[in-house]
Amino acid sequence: MRLPVLFDPPAQAMPTPEIRVDAQTTPRQFTVRTIFAARKWTVPAAVLVSVHQICETLVPVVMGQAIDRAVATRDAGALVAWLLVLAAVFVVLSFSARFGGRIGQAGMLAVQHRLRTRVTDRILDVRGVGGPPQAPGVTLNIATSDVEQLARGIAVAVYPVGHLAAVLFGGVVLLSTSWMLGVAILTGAPLILWLLDKGSGPLRRRSLEEQKVAGTAAGTATDLVSGIRVVKGIGADGEASRRYLSASRRALDGVLRSARAEGAYVATMELVSGMLVAGVAIAAGAMAVTGSLTVGQLITVVGVTQVIMGPLAALGTSMGAAWASAVASAERVLGILQAPAAVVVGDRDTDGRATVEFDGLTAGHVRALTATVPEGAFVVVRADADATADLVAVLSRVHLPEQGRVLVGGVDLAELGAGAARRSLRVVPHASHLFEGTILENIAAGIPPDAADADARVTRAVFAAACDDVARVLPAGLDTPVGEAGRLLSGGQRQRVALARALASPVDVLVLVDPTTAVDSVTEATIAKRLPEARRGHTTIVFTRSPAFTAVADEILSLPAGSAMPSVPKQEQP
Repeated sequence: MRLPVLFDPPAQAMPTPEIRVDAQTTPRQFTVRTIFAARKWTVPAAVLVSVHQICETLVPVVMGQAIDRAVATRDAGALVAWLLVLAAVFVVLSFSARFGGRIGQAGMLAVQHRLRTRVTDRILDVRGVGGPPQAPGVTLNIATSDVEQLARGIAVAVYPVGHLAAVLFGGVVLLSTSWMLGVAILTGAPLILWLLDKGSGPLRRRSLEEQKVAGTAAGTATDLVSGIRVVKGIGADGEASRRYLSASRRALDGVLRSARAEGAYVATMELVSGMLVAGVAIAAGAMAVTGSLTVGQLITVVGVTQVIMGPLAALGTSMGAAWASAVASAERVLGILQAPAAVVVGDRDTDGRATVEFDGLTAGHVRALTATVPEGAFVVVRADADATADLVAVLSRVHLPEQGRVLVGGVDLAELGAGAARRSLRVVPHASHLFEGTILENIAAGIPPDAADADARVTRAVFAAACDDVARVLPAGLDTPVGEAGRLLSGGQRQRVALARALASPVDVLVLVDPTTAVDSVTEATIAKRLPEARRGHTTIVFTRSPAFTAVADEILSLPAGSAMPSVPKQEQP
């Protein structure tokens, strides 16, 4: 028999309010807004956790009453009644503890999901992320670890409320039993809270410093691992191993230093709270010896003192350490959300033509380039690696030109709206990544869901990219899973699937960057032969030095290092 599950979170992410972030938002403000973004869950969770903590404190009170009113008087009926009361307290205690924590965890995960998607959307924004450049591994660390740490700050609005409720309730119980003991707790608790606030400053600064070091080092290690195939290909695996070990050591040292700082902080707070509780216990024992307290009251005082020791010690962990870590992570997350756009995006559309004009373009190693790619042309661009990277960065709108402009359909590329730019021109980088799923799902990803010719587009793209050969050698054909980032495929298979995905998407101007470097010469010749036919009527620009592509190009644009030449028809090339 299966018991019903109460409060089972839905399969889809639960909605949460948008967390406001502007240029003036500080890490503290962002952390507070994040904490209160899940009030729908944190408020009932805090209530249930408070009930749980109060019931924990109530247990020794009920036991003390049972001893004084039932055991001491030898009243069996009263004993049974107090045992039933104790059982009821445990039922409420167990229920509130289970569901308080579960509701709070659900709220934390909902906010974490909202934050993670927001950071990811900002990283993937077509406008780019301005400011100091960051390695992909660092941004990944911010979107995962720092977002999780920031969302964990929601616990500050849940568990410390319950801990404080237990301390206050325990103080009231002790005050009603002995006013001196009650005053000790009620004055000692605010003093500890004040010490927490004073002591969290150094920890917060240390936590921020170490999180930056750990995040940067972890990002470096991630980037090295993700590029291990290339590293092995050029025979640099020994140097990569040394760098990986160095990066891992820096990450480990950063985490250990942060953990030591947090451990020292928490240990100090627990020592202070423990000394307070120990003093109260000693005083209660002395009062019992002199007869100022009954046996039941002594048990109540000792029991309540032991119970509230946990909440007092936890106040340092929940409020101090969690707050400090959340603020430190909030600063790193804000570094992404508040970063200016790398490229300003306009709101214009093209005039309907699929032409590309370079009008005196100067960008990095590309100097004063003036050339025109006609509509429907298949153009090969021959340039060195630096010039290719600079020109691709401009075409991708990652960087603005130093001088001149690029016109797409008669309109400055920088002035195109996001939708118009995506529809008019698409740049496929040399290192394209696949998402987890099947080959077919990856190829069809760029096709609009309502496209009537979706199947035909996939078929043409598979043939043009020579993915039909890939499908023949794989056990499930096009339905074969590619794994995370395409790791279940070889480098050449991944490159062909990425090329097919680009060819299947409807776009006026397609820019390919070294699309066949991972395939053999026979396959490269096959792709070069099929591509112009697949792109007939559409403009295609291919950055490559491959003779196979040069042989089928309508025009060839050569960019010698540090200079530029206008496009030259293929037949006039020497």
